Amino acid sequence: MRSRLLAGALGVAAVLAAVGAITCVWAVGWSFNDAFEAFVVSNILIGVSFGLCGVLIAWHRPSSPLGWMYAVGGACQAASALAAPLTELLDERGVAEWMVRLAATVFQWGWPVNIAMIPISLLLLPDGRLASSRWRPLAIVIAGTAPLFVLEVGLGPGHPAGLPPAYLTLSEVSYDSLTWLWTVSEIRWVLSVLIGLVCLGVRYRAGSETVRRQLLWLVAAAAVIVVAVTPWALVAGTPIIVLFTIPLLPAAIAAAVLRHQLLDIRLVVARGLTYALLSGLVLAAYAGLVVVLSGVASALLVALLALPLRSRLQTAVDQLLYGERGDPLKVASRVGRSLGAGLPETLDEIRLALRLPYVGVVVDGEPLAAGGVLDGPSAELPLDSATLVVGLRRGERRLDAADKRLLGLLSGPLSTAVHATLLLSQLQVSRERLVVAREEERRRLRRELHDSLGPLLTGVALSADTAANLAAGAPDAGLQERLSAVRNDTRSAIQEVRRIVDGLGSPALDSLGLVEALRIRADLVNRRSDGASLRTIVEADELAPLPPAVEQAVYRIATEALTNVVRHSRATSVVVRLGADEAGLHCDVLDDGGHTPAWCPGVGIAGMRERVAELGGSCEVGSGPRGGEVRVCLPMALG
Repeated sequence: MRSRLLAGALGVAAVLAAVGAITCVWAVGWSFNDAFEAFVVSNILIGVSFGLCGVLIAWHRPSSPLGWMYAVGGACQAASALAAPLTELLDERGVAEWMVRLAATVFQWGWPVNIAMIPISLLLLPDGRLASSRWRPLAIVIAGTAPLFVLEVGLGPGHPAGLPPAYLTLSEVSYDSLTWLWTVSEIRWVLSVLIGLVCLGVRYRAGSETVRRQLLWLVAAAAVIVVAVTPWALVAGTPIIVLFTIPLLPAAIAAAVLRHQLLDIRLVVARGLTYALLSGLVLAAYAGLVVVLSGVASALLVALLALPLRSRLQTAVDQLLYGERGDPLKVASRVGRSLGAGLPETLDEIRLALRLPYVGVVVDGEPLAAGGVLDGPSAELPLDSATLVVGLRRGERRLDAADKRLLGLLSGPLSTAVHATLLLSQLQVSRERLVVAREEERRRLRRELHDSLGPLLTGVALSADTAANLAAGAPDAGLQERLSAVRNDTRSAIQEVRRIVDGLGSPALDSLGLVEALRIRADLVNRRSDGASLRTIVEADELAPLPPAVEQAVYRIATEALTNVVRHSRATSVVVRLGADEAGLHCDVLDDGGHTPAWCPGVGIAGMRERVAELGGSCEVGSGPRGGEVRVCLPMALG
């Protein structure tokens, strides 16, 4: 609430300053030209427009620094507009000299504050944050040196003849002695603006569709201003019209930050850029041809070239804003090349080719794959066994006919890709079910062998021992040998059963769970193959109950990874880390053995990847910055 009151107060101050400036101009009898020459008109237009822009942004986005910068800067520039005629009025009325000098000081120091903040604001548009941390050093330098421009203007000794000078100014000699500093200030301001424009270009190139639409508002406003300024750069005169186009920029900034979806800014920019470029090229061509040919011949030739030139320009601008929908063969070729990568990549290729915010496929009401983010209205197109959902561009109420025709051409390949994806999904579910059934059967066999056959063989071995003891004094030596053979064979069978039971799964998994079973295994891994000591640590988050197949896979993968560390690494410590998030269960095995050559896909690594593929997970094996890394992600629920 306080932030809104402060923003409102700054806006009211800017408007009151503008009204006061107009009143003082009337009171001192200035004409419009007088007010224009005294920068009253420019300061009113810039101050009020930027001030109200800042108030709107600060009111709706109080956390954004953009609103406060524009609100404060606009109020300062509007104060300069008021101070110019007020200085003249106070001097005419014979008030105290200090009041006249104070008004002159406000005029001289007010408007530079707003202009000095423009380069900084360019780095923060359109969301009030830097594009990335890489821009922070430049932002600090630009913001830290911004007062240099204010000092250059504020300390200037010039003042209207017959009026007392402003406070905080230097003499001409002192000011001229700092010419080198003011030159640095001017170069710094130009470079800062250029850096800000480059930052906007980088944002547009790397930004989302929303960011691009926001920045197109600035492009549209800048294009109008450039078109208005260009004629005055070619001929002499007073560019009054230029002043009245300047408020378009803060208006565009406010629209970009708060209401960028107000209309299809792409269409506005496309048509505006086309006709602006066409007008400029036609004028340049006519000016060049009239030197060589007569006026009539030049006009005729330009008229003949205008239509094909307009078509070429329209195609280029449409490609910039709407992608390659004007070239269906090229889009079909791009989509065809992406089909082998999978349905998500194909949808993303379509989205990028047509500059759409979102393209997705829905099957039986459930999303199958998508590219982009759906944050607005959408349109649906039927496929053979699914529905294609297309996010509309901001300002569009329905899917454009050109987009619909192109997507219709792509429906055949898309339907094939959807069918293949559904088959792969069904195949993966079948594999997961087979893995689950296999692990359940292994657990059953392990219990049967451990609980039934194991005790039975143990009983046979004990019976053989008892029979051997009873026949110790028998005269038949062959009987002793046969009983000894039965006893040895039985014990070998017991050991083989134990080996099979261990091969079917770790008993510790059933009794203690995954984390404790891994800790027990880690306690046994305390030396490398060369005899050097090895410290093994298991770190685990709180995990939800896991399917037995997932537990078994993670245990086997971690065990194999630890075996690789023991055999091949020079590590002194290894960490087994377990965690879970929305993506699934993560198991990372990281050692500190330093950089090692590329991992060769041996039997152990192939087994890891096979287990992961069976469950539909992902596996990354390689060398990291500290040593070997095995990173596995498995689903926590299976089909």
